[in-house]
Order: sequence, then C-alpha cells, then structure tokens
Amino acid sequence: MFAGRDMELENLERYYSEDAFHFAVFYGRRRVGKTTIINKFREDKKSIYFAAAETSAKENLELLSIQIHSVLAPEAPLNYFSSFNSAFEYCFKAAAKQRLIFVIDEYPYLAESDRAVSSLLQTLIDKYQHNSRLFLILCGSSMSFMENQVLGYKSPLYGRRSCQFKIEPFKYYECAKMLAGFNNIDKITLYGICGGIPEYIARINQNLSVQQNTEALLFNPSGRLYEEPSNLLKQELKSPQTYNAILSAAASGATKINEIASIVGIETSQCSNMLATLISLGIIKKENPAGEKSSLQKPSRKTIYLLSDFMFRFWYRFIRPNQSRIAMGLGKTVCSEIFNKSGGIIETYMGPVFEECAVQYLWYEMKKGKYKFNSIGRWWGSNPKEKKEEEIDIVAICDNNEISPDAFFGECKWKNTRAGTDVLEELIKKSQLLPIYNKKQYIIFSKSGFSAQLVNAAAERKNIALIEPGIMY
Repeated sequence: MFAGRDMELENLERYYSEDAFHFAVFYGRRRVGKTTIINKFREDKKSIYFAAAETSAKENLELLSIQIHSVLAPEAPLNYFSSFNSAFEYCFKAAAKQRLIFVIDEYPYLAESDRAVSSLLQTLIDKYQHNSRLFLILCGSSMSFMENQVLGYKSPLYGRRSCQFKIEPFKYYECAKMLAGFNNIDKITLYGICGGIPEYIARINQNLSVQQNTEALLFNPSGRLYEEPSNLLKQELKSPQTYNAILSAAASGATKINEIASIVGIETSQCSNMLATLISLGIIKKENPAGEKSSLQKPSRKTIYLLSDFMFRFWYRFIRPNQSRIAMGLGKTVCSEIFNKSGGIIETYMGPVFEECAVQYLWYEMKKGKYKFNSIGRWWGSNPKEKKEEEIDIVAICDNNEISPDAFFGECKWKNTRAGTDVLEELIKKSQLLPIYNKKQYIIFSKSGFSAQLVNAAAERKNIALIEPGIMY
C-alpha cells in the first residue's frame, strides 16, 4: 500500500516535466520509504533501476550492465561494460534522444566498491548536462555518507544536484492512512510502538488488536521487528556494542550526557561523539528548554538527549532487557505485563509519545493558519518560590519582535480519566515561571476527554483550547 509522500512526488514530476537533465539525491534512514517513492515516481516511465550491492566493483559493474541492457538493448546479446565510466556514458548518450530515468540505489555501496565513481559522474554531468534528458537519481541510507560524500562541499558532485529529498518518517496523522481499521487511541499507540516508519506500519495486521500486533512483531523471536534495531545498528556502525549501551541508558530514563556516560562506563567526550553519530542517524535527538539556545561547540548544562525514534525507544525499553525471557518462549507473558500490569506501564510509556503527537498537530494546524508561532518545544527549569524543578510539556513561542511575544502553553495527559480544571490551574501556575510572555494561550491535550467543569471554563475564556484524539485526526 502506497500512502503519503505527495509533496515529494509532485516535485519529482515537476522536474521530470521540464524534459532536461536533472540530478536528484534521496537520503534518509533505512526502511523510511525512499525506494518506494522512487518506484512510484518511475511507474509508466522509461527507467533503469540499479540497486548496488555490498560487494566488489567487478560484480557491481556486471549487475549494472545487466540492468542497462535489459532496458536499453533487450534484444541485443549481453555484453558487460568494461568500466563504470563506459556504463554511465552509455546512459547519458541514450538520454540524448529520449527521456530516461537512471536510478542508483544504495549508492554508498557502489562508491565504496569504487572510490572514483563520484568523480566519474561529475565529469559526465559536466559534459552532457546541456544535451542530455537524463533524470539521474542517487539514493542512499547512510546519512553521513550522503550528506558528506554526495551533498557536501568536498564531494566531486557538490553543486551538481537539481534537488534533494531527505525522507523523514511519517507523522502520526500520516500513519493513520495505513491504520484505517483502528480507533484513534489505538492509532496513536501503534505510532508510539512502531514509530513513523512505513515498512513497520505496513506489517500491522488490521484484524489483530494493538497488543496482539505488538506481541507478534516484537515479543516473538521470529517477529519481523524482534531484532530490527540491533540489525540496523550493525548495518550503520562498525562496533555497535557501546551504542547499544547508550541507547539502553537513554531508554531507561537517563537524559544528561554525564548520566549516560556514567551508566555506560565511558568518558563524557566519547559519549558526546557517539551521541552525535546517533543524532545523525535520526535515532537520538538533542533538546534544550523552549526559548533557550545552545551552541554546537558548547551545549547548555540544560541540554538533554532523548530517543527520537519510537520503535527504538520501545525496543530498548521493553525488548532488550527481556530478550532472555522472550527467547525462552515467554514473550506473551512479558507483553501482557506491559499492557495489563496494574499501574499502566504502557500508559506511562505513551506519555512522551502523546506529547510528540501534540507538537506535530500544532505544526500541522499552523500550516493551515490556525496558530502562529516560530518555535515549539518542552520547557524545564527551577521554581525558585517552591524550590523544585518544573516541566511544561509544550511551549510554542511567537517571536513577533515585541517586548513580550505571545506564547502557547500546553499540557498533555495520556490517562484513562478525563482532564479536569486542576490540570488547567497547574498549567497556568507553571506558565508564570516564564513572565516574559504576557499574552498567553493554553492548550490541553487529553486522551480521555475533559470534565464538564473544564469544558465550561474553556467556553468562558477565549485563550483555552481543549484537544482530544478525535480532533487530532
């Protein structure tokens, strides 16, 4: 099932319609849907698709030769090209008389098998770009390679691209298109377990419950996602052992760099470098309190690190610590403990997920003109009056160059009880810790709706909005 990605397809079609040489770069983490978008785009178009293999240059050249001949000379005897240069040039020349898409997927594998490939492409682009109708697409999952060796200013290909597409995971409302058989709360829960990766969402069985799907995919040694994070790290990193420990520490609640380094047993400087790598892979994110900035060279003392990929967060929180029990056939028991245990383990886990969905909702509504703000995030800091630390789930700042810019303050409640007026009162109280914002709006998100008293309070005041899952979809 193909869903979403309308903007990417529209841009690709626009470039394609110009009937001139274009060079597009696709990159993003594995399983995010890059190849699916490209294949959708090249439907009903003349195209060569080559997926490079993690093998020798000779074998890759043979595989490329087969693909080129199958499209451009299917009736002729197969003759392997003598070099990548001759193979590429053959495609450029063939596109002088016809519109032709040429896709090189897993480009980092090809470039690693022959380090001259990027320079060869650069030379041919410079030579043929004015008289070729080739639509060249390079695609790769190695974020660092694509950003540095293809898009970076030191790359031979720098400045040659017509467009670039960094493919991000789906937002919660985009995943909903693939989860039509579930109610709104279940959709958010599945998003919190699988993240926004289309490949994972596509594995969900519409005829099973959330718990049954989770058990089948993650709590079963033969489940599709049982070893997924571990396998992905092995593909991206040469020595994933320490990275595994860092992710486990983050999943268990450690957020400060010194806390994570201490748990893992490494120096803070080493931890900082490894966190930077995980950030580049889209697995970890760095946060500062809303309204505060931190330089890249010197992070703020308030800087925290969180797992941004929800499937990684779920896996390192619940699967990795229980792998021995799951391997012994107790996966169903472990899964049941998480979903049914008194105290609501899954409810606690879903709190930050709901906060992220609320942020995505506000950005989406801002695009439609409902809200206006420049930045959004969480805020945390000290309460000098009560001598304790406080947190505000959402602070959206509208920097309109006035002395006191507007701000939206939000609270998210993922509980099985309705949010009451006490939630609003507490939010108003905490917002007073940021007195610079004198025109304040309040937004409360609640999984289970709102008490009659809170609904009446919101109706009497124009600066209060109440949002439940039904409104978010």
